[in-house]
Amino acid sequence: MKKTVVLDVVGLSYSLICEHTPFLKQWFASKHQATIDPMLPAVTTSVQSTYVTGKWPSETGIVGNGWYDRTDAEVKFWKQSNKLVAGEKIWERAKKLDPNFTVSKMFWWYNMYSSADYSATPRPQYPSDGIKLPDCYTQPADLRDRLQKELGTFPLFQFWGPATTIKSSRWIADASMLVDKWHDPTLTLIYLPHLDYCLQKFGGPASGQDFTKIATDLREIDDVCRDLIQFYEQQNADIIVLSEYGITNVSKPIHINRILREAGMIRYREERGLELFDGGASPAFATPDHQIAHVYINDPTVFDKVRSLLEKTPGIELVLDKEQQKKYHIDHERSGDLVVVADADSWFTYYYWLDDARAPDFARLVAIHQKPGYDPVEMFMDQTNPLIKLKAGYKLGRKLLGFRYLMNVISLDATLVKGSHGRIGTAREHHPVFVSSQNVGKTLSATAVYDKIWETLSAGVFEKQTK
Repeated sequence: MKKTVVLDVVGLSYSLICEHTPFLKQWFASKHQATIDPMLPAVTTSVQSTYVTGKWPSETGIVGNGWYDRTDAEVKFWKQSNKLVAGEKIWERAKKLDPNFTVSKMFWWYNMYSSADYSATPRPQYPSDGIKLPDCYTQPADLRDRLQKELGTFPLFQFWGPATTIKSSRWIADASMLVDKWHDPTLTLIYLPHLDYCLQKFGGPASGQDFTKIATDLREIDDVCRDLIQFYEQQNADIIVLSEYGITNVSKPIHINRILREAGMIRYREERGLELFDGGASPAFATPDHQIAHVYINDPTVFDKVRSLLEKTPGIELVLDKEQQKKYHIDHERSGDLVVVADADSWFTYYYWLDDARAPDFARLVAIHQKPGYDPVEMFMDQTNPLIKLKAGYKLGRKLLGFRYLMNVISLDATLVKGSHGRIGTAREHHPVFVSSQNVGKTLSATAVYDKIWETLSAGVFEKQTK
């Protein structure tokens, strides 16, 4: 089969191709360009799962970056087992046709315990003393040691949090090229998250072509893409550049769980004077995920009340029950009893407390597995504290000396977030991109991305048959 590389440049839309992305601008001009119709939800794990299976979330079961496990009565975000994704993966289909086919899956999500030959994904170490150390998980296991010997430790704290930089995307790119040199996989999937950070923090160009706040970030990701594309072109690979979603400007956080709490739907436990969310005991609650939220209703008698309340909430554009979810291919046992979608200027927080002094300790941490929803405010330090950088430095010093520490420096001001995604109905210039050497038309559905990757891979089979 044809050697193929798929670069997932997160958050990329054609509206960002400009003088600050000179390489991509020139390379795109020499290829066929299409947009991908946003799917619901337009979030990382759902979209990636659709791209590699050709199936909608209603079939893969990946209804968001997280959901409520009704059996465990726990909200679970950012899980990593590939066994969560139903459906045959594209590389599994390819291996049936070509026994020599191999795949390298570099930081695409659900990358643990998959059937990929070579893979790497973020995976911190959690020693028993409570600290968190940067690291990654790989298949095969010794690939981790080989990569980190060559490149240094995976820069986890530059991958997510207030210290995000191009360093993480550069590490992923360099690791991908090393895996190619060592193993020459047929298909390589590469995840480059860098634009996700600046676009959520600052938004995109609001009017005209003002790229001032993100110009440096655009140049940095352009350089990384240049190096990858030029490297793989030398390996005679077909290269596809795509994205999962475009990011649009927002200014209105919707505190959906506070709204539900004021209606008597949220339960919590008080521990050390702080309020700890209790989903299993709550009659109804939401798991926010950017511009969508799954609303789970434990007490069926409050369904109509909750639905009516949400339909009247400013900033909420759609409220979908299970039957209505079918139209958007998101109906699944994991999806909420209601799925709500924000309007273009709004997004959902997970905040459920009414007084910041009673917020749980994890609210001020980068704690993606503890929060009952996605929290983009993790990219911001608390600017209300004039000594916040000094505080962070002190905490880091304790870590380096081997002491326990709590990096509780994250802001609770949701208005800091200026960009979001997840909804459908965005303008075409903000749709995700698909760029390749094959003519794919003007637009693609999310499920058709799988077909186009397959056509690129299988072109080698047809060429051989023709010869």
